[in-house]
Amino acid sequence: MKFTKMHGIGNDYVYVNAIEERIDNPSELAVRVSNRHFGIGSDGLILIRASEKADFMMDMYNLDGSRGKMCGNGIRCVGKYVYDHGLTDKKIITIETLSGIKTLNLFTKRVEDVEGYQGVSNNGKVVYAATVNMGAPIFEPADIPVKLVEGYSPSKLGSLIDVNPVKNPYLDEKQKVVSNMGISIMDSTTESSKAAKLSVEQTFYYGTCISMGNPHCVVFVDDTEHFPIEIVGPLFEKHSIFPESVNTEFVQVIDKTHVKMRVWERGSGETMACGTGACATAVACMINGKTDEEVTVSLLGGDLKIRWDREENSVFMTGPATTVFEGEY
Repeated sequence: MKFTKMHGIGNDYVYVNAIEERIDNPSELAVRVSNRHFGIGSDGLILIRASEKADFMMDMYNLDGSRGKMCGNGIRCVGKYVYDHGLTDKKIITIETLSGIKTLNLFTKRVEDVEGYQGVSNNGKVVYAATVNMGAPIFEPADIPVKLVEGYSPSKLGSLIDVNPVKNPYLDEKQKVVSNMGISIMDSTTESSKAAKLSVEQTFYYGTCISMGNPHCVVFVDDTEHFPIEIVGPLFEKHSIFPESVNTEFVQVIDKTHVKMRVWERGSGETMACGTGACATAVACMINGKTDEEVTVSLLGGDLKIRWDREENSVFMTGPATTVFEGEY
């Protein structure tokens, strides 16, 4: 099986042209190739398939073998793969995913203008970055999905501006999260609080729950660098409030145009980056009044530019796509 190892700001996958290669058990293969000691090493496996609805289809699997719906960093690399390998000459392409069809704008350079480039090229040109229309953010709890806290009843959804967090005297201030969306609940002490409340190891967290084709819970913290994500992340991922588990973003706001983020991805653990998570983070920052409509999200692997066009209700993500090496497994 021929493969290409690629990454989007450190979020790395093994890519296979499944139009030509036959893959009988992709879940099992994903586990084998993702192993960083005994395999190729990656956050998962992405198969590029033919599509009747779009130019191509992205079929992705996490490193634990579970099937993923969408990956923002992964889909940019799909765009790079199909262009660099000559499967298309178009610079605006559509990719079918389990979260719908996404449109990519591909940015190309001459190979000689890309320092150290050793991969394949399309007539001497390669994709170095892409902008992806990630679609509209989803806030309805049932569609994320996320369950309402037991004992609470839903208040009116749709107010995306007013911030009215639940006040809790036992809340650790260093881990406090101000949120106004995701789960809308009514607290016994406040008539219309709009906050998602989780009790994780006796600490209350408030998170903005958003779907960008897959479920996310955005949690604001004072310091991402020292936050114990390896302890808290798994507790969010498997919490009973998330029926399909959840990706959790821990976010530090630097200023109105810049935030830092670490992510715990369901099925993969902490990763260097998460494109859908960066989009969910940006939207959460905007509806909570923390940033402007366009923001740089700094992840462990690098930066992504996220813009939410509220009039169109589409989130646009721009970032790099990089080939690491080609191989045969």
